[in-house]
Order: sequence, then structure tokens, then C-alpha cells
Amino acid sequence: MSLLTIHHYLTTYLVFGAMLFSLGIYGLLTRRTLIGMLIAAELMLAGVSINFMAFNRFLAPDPAVGQIFALFIMAIAAAEAAIGLSIVIAVYRHFKTVDTEDLINLKG
Repeated sequence: MSLLTIHHYLTTYLVFGAMLFSLGIYGLLTRRTLIGMLIAAELMLAGVSINFMAFNRFLAPDPAVGQIFALFIMAIAAAEAAIGLSIVIAVYRHFKTVDTEDLINLKG
């Protein structure tokens, strides 16, 4: 297997998507700020989107299915980023911090 033909295999994309997803989980568990957690969630969604597109390219009989799923994931990621950033701004205005350990006074 040559390095130039590695993109012809499904496992290459699946491994890359799994690495992005696991990096997102690691970032979500270790980051202390809300902005870092939002970026880690975006990495997780990107990993899932890459896996959908890889399965679409190599296994799907209808080529539009994986692309539609990837578009839905992009729309969900955009909505998550907009709502998440608005919540972060509201929390910062009230508590003057975005550190998650300082937000224990929140009551829900």
C-alpha cells in the first residue's frame, strides 16, 4: 500500500473520523472553560460527519444519503454554536467568568 493511494480505503476515513471524535470527547472532559467545551463538541460533530461521508462514498447505493446527513449535522452544529455562544455570553455577563468550576451557583 502506497502513501499516495491511502485515500482509496474506507478504514483511512473511519480512523480519521474516530480520532476527531475521540479528541472531541477528550477535550469535552478536560476543558474547564465553556468555549473550549463548545470547540470540543464541534470536533465531535466533525468526526461524525466524516464517518457519514466515508460510508456514503464507499458503501451507499444512493450517493445523496450521506451528503444529506452531513448537511443536517452541519445545521445542527451551527445551531449548537449559536445557542451555546449566546449562553456563554449570558453567563459571562452575570458571573464575569466562563470557567465551569466557578458556575456552581447556577440553580436550575
